[in-house]
Amino acid sequence: MAELTLIEAVNQAFAYEMRADKEVVLLGEDVGVNGGVFRATDGLIDEFGSERVVDTPLAESVIVGMGIGMAAQGLKPVVELQFMGFIYPAVDQIINHAARLRNRTRGRLTCPMVIRAPFGGGIHAPEHHSESTEALFAHMPGVRVVIPSSPARAYGLLLAAIRDPDPVIFLEPKRVYRLGKQDIDDNGEALPLDSCFVLRDGIDVTLVSWGASIKETLEAATELSQLGIDAEVIDVATISPLDIDTILDSVTRTGRCVIVHEAARSFGAGAEIAAQLAGEGITSLLAPVKRVTGFDTVMPLYRQEDDYLPNVSRVIDAVKQCMEYR
Repeated sequence: MAELTLIEAVNQAFAYEMRADKEVVLLGEDVGVNGGVFRATDGLIDEFGSERVVDTPLAESVIVGMGIGMAAQGLKPVVELQFMGFIYPAVDQIINHAARLRNRTRGRLTCPMVIRAPFGGGIHAPEHHSESTEALFAHMPGVRVVIPSSPARAYGLLLAAIRDPDPVIFLEPKRVYRLGKQDIDDNGEALPLDSCFVLRDGIDVTLVSWGASIKETLEAATELSQLGIDAEVIDVATISPLDIDTILDSVTRTGRCVIVHEAARSFGAGAEIAAQLAGEGITSLLAPVKRVTGFDTVMPLYRQEDDYLPNVSRVIDAVKQCMEYR
């Protein structure tokens, strides 16, 4: 068992699965010789060679298109796009081909591929490097959208994503790539997709989040406990398809819910969760569902990043409003 950061856990999951399954191949810009822009694939070309760790041209549509072709012919490609802000040229390939391949061929072909992208703000990056547009892909039928928030979940969820017979968008919150470490047993055990994880039990309010915002959400829960408010914290992990049952079960017990994400507020995944709670859990709610989110603007450059990202005080303020509602 080794103590690993999130990015190291991604690398370890790759190594395990590539040893276990010769059909797994990696491709993307600089994934081979340079080991990836964040070093997610560091050292893998030395062990598995350039036929399985493939450096590609700077052309995201081509990279994803190659992955779709490989997947249709029995390989299990894992495609890296260097930043989520670079994924948009490949949207045509994702929505028109990867997401539709099983349906289009009536199950004769599937598309067992993973499309990885670092996403989110908080690292003082330039424009196009800090997007959180996960809701765009959650709206596409035929693809899963998975977002790990810790080293252990990155390891287990990536293994599950690689083994899934359908396309998975795997978004890695780069703000927490190296923020902390966890003991990871390199045993090849996958975590379940399409399931939320309850990180902290509570009885007064349910805090729902995913990705890097889990950090501030857990910190807020700790501070709230000092105010006598017992918060349950749920990591959504797979935002599409959504495990609404776990969230509903929690809200049935607590009666209150605050949703935290750094993506823009309008039409985000948080809005979908709030809508489902209103539709299926309205009799359990003791207060309106609150959302603590980014703003409906382009992600600002680094001097204003902290003003854009949800923080602990905003989460606590939202919880207090829920608790005071009559």
